[in-house]
Amino acid sequence: MPIIILGVLFFVFGFVTWLNGTLIPYLKIACELTTFQALQVAFAFYISYFVTALPASWILNKTGFKKGIMLGLLVMAAGALMFIPAAQSRTYAMFLTGLFIIGTGLSLLQTAVNPYITIVGPIESAAQRISIMGICNKVAGFVAPFILGAVILSDADSLTKELLTMDAVQKAARLDELALRVVTPYTLMALVLVGLALMVRFSPLPEIEQEQDEDPAHPIAGSEKTSVVQYPNLVLGVITLFFYVGLEVVAGDTIGTYGQSQGIPLSEARFFTSFTMGAMVLGYIIGIIVIPKFITQAKALTYSAILGIALSLMVMLTSGYVSVLFIAMLGLANALVWPAIWPLAIHGLGKFTKTASALLIMAILGGALMPLVYGSLADMESIGPKMAYIILIPSYLIILYYSLKGHKKTAW
Repeated sequence: MPIIILGVLFFVFGFVTWLNGTLIPYLKIACELTTFQALQVAFAFYISYFVTALPASWILNKTGFKKGIMLGLLVMAAGALMFIPAAQSRTYAMFLTGLFIIGTGLSLLQTAVNPYITIVGPIESAAQRISIMGICNKVAGFVAPFILGAVILSDADSLTKELLTMDAVQKAARLDELALRVVTPYTLMALVLVGLALMVRFSPLPEIEQEQDEDPAHPIAGSEKTSVVQYPNLVLGVITLFFYVGLEVVAGDTIGTYGQSQGIPLSEARFFTSFTMGAMVLGYIIGIIVIPKFITQAKALTYSAILGIALSLMVMLTSGYVSVLFIAMLGLANALVWPAIWPLAIHGLGKFTKTASALLIMAILGGALMPLVYGSLADMESIGPKMAYIILIPSYLIILYYSLKGHKKTAW
């Protein structure tokens, strides 16, 4: 039952998170934004993880696991309700505020749930369990753009053409009507989140036991460590996760606007995030089958990095639908990175596990910053949307280093 409940929560994570891929082209039209400005959707959402992860760890220590999850769901509901006044006034800053609040609730949830999944069974198969949760997450991410896209961008291409022929008054009225389309889905989302909070409150979900100071069966040689920064596998894991989350968000959230830049109509491009999520689901299924029976978590990380480099190069060397397909296939390269980094990064941390979890959640900051870097490069005429994907290659090289050497370091 606890695993089922956690699976439902990961579904919620995915559904809410990957709505951003549809919100970006939608708000770009409704609030008349540049690519860089539209990608502030990802910034507002993911920066909340960095700001609130350590406070979330403190809150969880005070409230416990179950009450912390319930609180996180209620905070997310409050953020969803912020979309109502934002839509009514068509104020971009209010949309971003709502996204920040939703991200804050998710930060609290993920700080609790990710380490729970890691330590609920043998550490060697942690990536397998996280992969199962990842399927719940990414199936929701696959479905979400179709649902929201059908509601808010059903006539996107004809609307875009209409706007070019309207005067200022007509245009403002049409954009106001477009902005109001998010009210119903986000109101329903808030109600569902409140319902889930009540479900968790009365569920048989157990509390996480306090960690031991150190695993006596696997002591770290010569260690009497007093701080998380004394664990290289964690510090390097946080850095690696920063770049990984950044490239995952770039692959999932920019594919729609990139498709438009390749001449693909928005009526098709609005669903492209779903294809990236579909590739990630396939990657998770592969992970469940092969880890740890055939390959280790570290080897999975190595193969993922090499595949990511190859696909990134193909994105830049091709065009049109083929190029978009390679972006979607990045989901396959990305799927096992998060599940593999977590257990490698927190292995042997004992009493520091909760703080380490908060630091790893803070690394989600990469999802806030890298899309903005991509957006600023994409807006430059000398670079453009296609060549802006060059930023993915250094990120995959960092993942490759961590898989080969970084996770093995036990001392600086």
